[in-house]
Amino acid sequence: MKPIRLMSGFFTVGVWTLLSRVLGFLREVLLLSLIGPGPVMDAFVAAFRLPNMFRRFFAEGAFNAAFVPMFAKKLEGEEGAGKFARDAFNGLALVVLALTALGMIFMPGLVWLTAEGFVGDPRFDMTVAFGRIAFPYILCMSLSALFSGILNATGRFAVAAAAPVLLNIFVIAAMTFAALTGGEVALWLIWSIPVAGVAQLALTWRAAAQAGFPLRPSRPRWTPDMRAMIVIALPAALASGVMQINLVVGQLVASQYDKAVSWLFAADRLYQLPLGVVGIAVGIVLLPDLSRRLRAGDNDGAQTALSRAAEISLALTIPSAVALMVVPFALVTVLFERGASGVDDTAAIATAVMIYGLGLPSFVLQKILQPVYFAREDTRRPFYFAVVAMVVNAVLAVGLAPFIGWIAPAVATTLAGWTMFACLAIGARRFGAAAKFDARFHKRIWRILIASAAMGVALWLGNAALQPMLGLPWWRGLALVMLLAIAAISYFGIGQLIGAFRLSEFKSAMRRG
Repeated sequence: MKPIRLMSGFFTVGVWTLLSRVLGFLREVLLLSLIGPGPVMDAFVAAFRLPNMFRRFFAEGAFNAAFVPMFAKKLEGEEGAGKFARDAFNGLALVVLALTALGMIFMPGLVWLTAEGFVGDPRFDMTVAFGRIAFPYILCMSLSALFSGILNATGRFAVAAAAPVLLNIFVIAAMTFAALTGGEVALWLIWSIPVAGVAQLALTWRAAAQAGFPLRPSRPRWTPDMRAMIVIALPAALASGVMQINLVVGQLVASQYDKAVSWLFAADRLYQLPLGVVGIAVGIVLLPDLSRRLRAGDNDGAQTALSRAAEISLALTIPSAVALMVVPFALVTVLFERGASGVDDTAAIATAVMIYGLGLPSFVLQKILQPVYFAREDTRRPFYFAVVAMVVNAVLAVGLAPFIGWIAPAVATTLAGWTMFACLAIGARRFGAAAKFDARFHKRIWRILIASAAMGVALWLGNAALQPMLGLPWWRGLALVMLLAIAAISYFGIGQLIGAFRLSEFKSAMRRG
């Protein structure tokens, strides 16, 4: 098998993820403009979160954490990777098909568990109806995640990274068509989700076949490899999906407050942009690379891969977090304040964005450190750490709500994120030098922090100077572009000057991608 090019793979996934997140922004702009914060949007958010939650647990979380390292090692050792993939495909299809049926039957119970505050008002019945339409999405996306894992393990990142773009294209097209023809936007929106899931599954299935793994449905087989994969996958269901669990806990608290579910959803989408482009992209590429290096006994290479992944991730994440904390109102005003979304909504969303920004580096660092465990087929320790983080999140979200209201879930999510990172970092020490950052990382991280702080000052001054433009509907978009230019020039200029990074490293990685 050809080696995985870590940095070029990261940029390939990152570029496609960036496109997906930009289209996701357009999706949320349409959602907030055409529907707006309120009962219908609350119901949609709660319903759509259900298949996404289970997808993160069983597909991108538990299943991928177990499947990708085992599959990558079989590729490296030429030990029947195709047979293993076929058995995993059929087993996953059976389990998720049963889960989908149960979810649709017991949808009222799921809604009660995840949005108890909706009981007794119209949001509850709407969420149940929307949930039954959207829930089959989990079947398509779980199988698509398996095919994406095959593609990622073989170094073919583009198609797997491009597949999520289809969801946003279908959703945007559906809402736009409904608005232009006078249709009911919410119904077109919710029906577009399972249709997009079918399209994503078809794309990745075909790409996996072209990569040499033409999987076909057949009777599931219980083999020693499947047994080993399940043992690894069970604790990973919680470990890799802890962020979704925390979001659901937050939703339970937020559902007690009018519009809060919508506000937190919009804020979540904004900080998910850098998290998706950087953290998730690096995690996707790093896991198969570490697995294959460890199988080959290349501990020095594993340390270098881990350190470069962390270095490039934090070089992009820390300034993003600073921007979210320094100019959240400018970002939210330009992106979301129109149509059914007003000034009060902007203020609420911006407050949540600022708090999520504080936790952004911790979420990205989790995506870097989790593969350190998963590549060694160790999912138990991340499971224990996730339990600790969940307890912190639940206690803070519920305990702070009487004092600070609807914003408590955002505060809790951020603090739980840092708790999870601390546990992962301390626990990784047992793996030796291969799981530690090298000297170059330690040399550069302080310079990245200095460049980010300088950018924050420049951004704050620029925001103050551009306030008059930000208050004008026709000029605020240009003002935001100017702010982003100030941020980019100051950060990359100072960073290059003090040796936080080399711009040539970004350019060469993008050319290889």
